[in-house]
Amino acid sequence: MNQEKAVVRKRRVQIAPANELLNKPFLNEMEVAALTGRAVSTLRNDRHLRRGLPYLKVSKRSVRYRTPDVMNFMEANPVCFDEVK
Repeated sequence: MNQEKAVVRKRRVQIAPANELLNKPFLNEMEVAALTGRAVSTLRNDRHLRRGLPYLKVSKRSVRYRTPDVMNFMEANPVCFDEVK
């Protein structure tokens, strides 16, 4: 009996380039993760803990982020280096 094993493969999602993402009014969690450099699991954990980026629940399982909210969040947290004298 020669049985073939089913190979389980993760579905890879194609993310548009950053300049195209910035023109979209709403982003999904994969696109936000690509823009911000944060893991999808971090975004999910932040939603669970009610912190981080503001988001919209479109349906029971569908979450979207407004592009201006994502950009404002990133610009509100700059890292500055003061000169030491």
